[in-house]
Amino acid sequence: MSTRSVNGAMAPRPAEGFDPALRQRVVSGIVLAVAAIAAVLVGGWLLTLLALAAIVVMADEWSRLIPHAGFEARLVALLAAALLPAAAVLAMEAGNVSLAFAALLPGTALAAAVAALLPNGSPDRTAGGVIYVGVPIVAFVWLRNHVAAGALHVLWLLVVVWATDICAYFVGRTVGGPKLAPTISPGKTWSGLLGGMVGAGLFGGLVALAAGAGFVLAATLGSMLAVVAQAGDLFESALKRRAGVKDSGRLIPGHGGLLDRIDGLVFATPAFAAVVWLMAAGARP
Repeated sequence: MSTRSVNGAMAPRPAEGFDPALRQRVVSGIVLAVAAIAAVLVGGWLLTLLALAAIVVMADEWSRLIPHAGFEARLVALLAAALLPAAAVLAMEAGNVSLAFAALLPGTALAAAVAALLPNGSPDRTAGGVIYVGVPIVAFVWLRNHVAAGALHVLWLLVVVWATDICAYFVGRTVGGPKLAPTISPGKTWSGLLGGMVGAGLFGGLVALAAGAGFVLAATLGSMLAVVAQAGDLFESALKRRAGVKDSGRLIPGHGGLLDRIDGLVFATPAFAAVVWLMAAGARP
């Protein structure tokens, strides 16, 4: 899925040079990209099982980003962010999409209510974990397994998010300039964001063209999703800053945790799924 191999590091000055850990990030990123592409191409229950595994890791990392929470509060947040999204994915794969959303929406309120009963229970973070983990995973599985030409849709999305990260990194490093969000992620620059948008638009348009679709529409959508992906990157950076940690975990060498790697994809996937759903609904007679 996306994004920490090059996702956060749009340095403000060209003089800083390139990240010395770039080689490790690139190797890890390539391995993960190959695994992601293979899972998307196979789809079906293989993708579902990998999605369930990702849910557990994401839920654990989310619970560790809750500041000032005790063991019980973190446990409730972890269980809510793991069990409810997993139930939603399984319900959807069993053919009951309505039950999938029922597991997420009322389940989120119930989890928050339980957390509110605990000392430092953080009901907002508990509910937020269910949404943050559940919505993108459900959208990702839906796009691949329940949409016509689902593999092409998901591969296009991955290309757009990866292009955003890579182009933002190198343009930000080379050009530098004004900071994008200095209090959240001091390394990010406006030039990096613009580079990510151009890269996502170009590669998104070219992939769509190769697949027989229109270049302009795909390029425009790709550029818009680049902004959404960068917003996801900034959101996760804000979570880590508030929790006082550098990375969400240590799962991936050179990247940190899974959330560090896919933070842009977490925001971009539901946005793209909504676009696909709206276009399909508009095409119906």
